[in-house]
Amino acid sequence: MNKYDLTRKLSAEMDITQQEALRFIDSLGKVITETLSKKNDIALQGFGVLEPWKQSERLGRNPKNGTPCMIRERVSVKFRPGKFLLDTINKKSEKLK
Repeated sequence: MNKYDLTRKLSAEMDITQQEALRFIDSLGKVITETLSKKNDIALQGFGVLEPWKQSERLGRNPKNGTPCMIRERVSVKFRPGKFLLDTINKKSEKLK
């Protein structure tokens, strides 16, 4: 699902215009980005937790030519799914079998 598909789905689900749904998605993305950039977790009860984590500098390899290179440290984001999300996904996948 891409942003356009998500906009259409939210618009139908929330009975709002696609412009309003797009504005909601953009605002949510902005709030999530600002919160994570301040090194704060985002916990959505039942859905999951987004948490920033610091990756230390490490030795990597250039995939084109195989030469070693240092990958500088950076902050990345981990997602831990919540119980409700996992239960829902697993129940749906059992029905598909």
